Amino acid sequence: MARTRQWDPIQKHYGDTDISARILTRLRRAGYDLDKLSRKDTATFDEFHGGGRASTLALAAFASVDPGMRVLDLGSGIGGPARTLAAERGCRVTGLELTAEFVRAGKMLTERLGMAATVDFVQASATDIPFKAETFDIVWSQNMLMNVRDKEQLFREAFRVTKPGGVFALETVVAGSGEGLHFPTFWAADPSMNFLASARELRELATAVGFTEASFEDTTDAVIANGRRRLQAAKAEDRVELDLSVIVTTAVAEKMENSVCNNIEGKTRAVQALFQRLA
Repeated sequence: MARTRQWDPIQKHYGDTDISARILTRLRRAGYDLDKLSRKDTATFDEFHGGGRASTLALAAFASVDPGMRVLDLGSGIGGPARTLAAERGCRVTGLELTAEFVRAGKMLTERLGMAATVDFVQASATDIPFKAETFDIVWSQNMLMNVRDKEQLFREAFRVTKPGGVFALETVVAGSGEGLHFPTFWAADPSMNFLASARELRELATAVGFTEASFEDTTDAVIANGRRRLQAAKAEDRVELDLSVIVTTAVAEKMENSVCNNIEGKTRAVQALFQRLA
């Protein structure tokens, strides 16, 4: 019961409506056959992070994700990145997600796309990962660290479940040099849900728990460009229904605009990083 109460703010922010039903309704309205869905049909909405599918593929190349690897996706959303990794990199992916609605939607889409043999999901916290030590070749995270207060525990858990020689691959929003973030953002309606760390703090946390930094890159310019494209599409009079509003029902354009402004003004930055477990 205590843990459920602890999760309540995240549940309310991300998943207080029936996302699965909304996805199916929108797909049906757009003319898709629900019994013959493809990953192309879901590409415009199922990767709920700043860079979309292109960003997932870029991080996969950055992390050298190879066929046969076992991957744990922390904060897997409705499963778009997990399905991309399984379909295009040939690995076996487990999505770990705190939000029950996301887990249900992830399972539903994965089954309808015929990918249940290579992608599964578990509802749990990234600070209390329910897997044995040294289970995964890659621990993966895209744009979820902003909601995690205890990042040290997350890094500790990521290190624990990574095999020796494996990596923790992540992309995230970090605190920039400016103050006074524009809210709401996709990860926080107000400052109470915002737990941004600086790039320096993340690097220090990773090495403190035992990881060795393999690479660390600033991707803010690319994220700004993609954010502008998404914002333009969201504001278009002839906008399609299969966009991020499938997942987020309130203030979508405002959240996009604030995210772009925060990056442009230096209040936030976007980074991708690889941290290796050598032993």
